[in-house]
Amino acid sequence: MTIRADYLGMTLTLEDLENENLPYFRYCAAHDFHLQRCVACDLIHYPPGAACPWCGGAENEWVAVEGKGAVHSYNEVHHAIQPAFKAHTPYMVLLVDLDIQKGQPSEHEAIRVVGNLTTADGTLAPPEMVKRVGIGTRVRMVFADVEEGFAIPHWTIDEDADQPEPWRYPQE
Repeated sequence: MTIRADYLGMTLTLEDLENENLPYFRYCAAHDFHLQRCVACDLIHYPPGAACPWCGGAENEWVAVEGKGAVHSYNEVHHAIQPAFKAHTPYMVLLVDLDIQKGQPSEHEAIRVVGNLTTADGTLAPPEMVKRVGIGTRVRMVFADVEEGFAIPHWTIDEDADQPEPWRYPQE
């Protein structure tokens, strides 16, 4: 069954043939974060795939993962390419190092998940919130429902976490 949804004026589609992505988005629709773990090497990986990127193992299982981590990198968008996003500029796209499995299989690796910076209810973050976030900011996952059975994972500031002084790119 194909799922189509409108997210801020952008059409999103999940096709039946997306075998690796469908289970991921089913969990997201339930506001539950799951990732694949390789049965052979026991490492978690993202994005979903048919084989483990670490050992090549073909057998994976879905496991619940805590959606918490720190901003590894970010992009602060001031000129939205998608017209419907223009009213929300500036907005942030975050690359987040999950706490789970950080430093494995080598010291420089982590599971990194991309998502927009949002408020706790899944609405794109206002400018004053965007200004608070930089590399190192502690965040947690939230979900934005866009259609019955379809939710998108995003990130919001983890207000319960000790926050470091984030590093931000110099502003002009």
